[in-house]
Amino acid sequence: MTMKIIVGCKLVPEEQDIVVQADGSLDVSRATPKISPFDLNAIEAAVEVKGLVGEAHITALSVGDKTLENSKARKDILSRGPDAMTAVMDDAYTHLLPEQTAEVMATAAREIGFDLILCGDGSGDLLAQQVGTRLGALLDVATLSGVSKIVSADNGKLVVERALESEVEALEVTLPAVISVSADINTPAIPGMKAILAAGKKPVGTMTPAALFVEKGIAQGTASVELLETKAPKQKERLNVMIEGDGEDQIAELVSHLRKILN
Repeated sequence: MTMKIIVGCKLVPEEQDIVVQADGSLDVSRATPKISPFDLNAIEAAVEVKGLVGEAHITALSVGDKTLENSKARKDILSRGPDAMTAVMDDAYTHLLPEQTAEVMATAAREIGFDLILCGDGSGDLLAQQVGTRLGALLDVATLSGVSKIVSADNGKLVVERALESEVEALEVTLPAVISVSADINTPAIPGMKAILAAGKKPVGTMTPAALFVEKGIAQGTASVELLETKAPKQKERLNVMIEGDGEDQIAELVSHLRKILN
């Protein structure tokens, strides 16, 4: 039996293209969309699970606005291992918060069908680290976060590990499940030319809020919080304090300066 795997993929602005305005606000109008780096780990983990079970179909699921129409970004996602992609698009989905994203993904996941959903540790823009946990709660399935290794996959169960502060925790989870993987679970492979060319032939489906919610008579929830603004942190001026020597007096002076900074 073919395992159905969904992997969450979010498009975020390329960091080097973001312009920080004088007031600290961010101008992303010229930023190229790219896969959130944390989602690269989730995609690679999905490919690893497919290798363990043999028969599996991976669907990349992404929620957002018309940015998802970017053919280069779609090809980049599909070249990394997914067999297909589903994009849930709407102009109102430009700045979705985690609870809204999780709701849309949960509704889409029910429509697609799944045994396993893999998410990254967070997103490259907000890094709220909530979507995976919220998604699992909405779907009412087993949910794990911070997974640092997938040990085995067999007979409808996964054995995974989580690296804690002083120990490694081994857990067995029965499918269906939602798992959020840590950034150190793997090193995402760089797609070769053959994979990139093949990506252009893989199917990409689209969904709309109307099809997911309105036509089925499902009421879409409203956000309980509102995103007011996103700003870059204020930069402190360098004091350029130079301490020469390694004696006790110089060490005490260094400690004194560090205390002033921390307080």
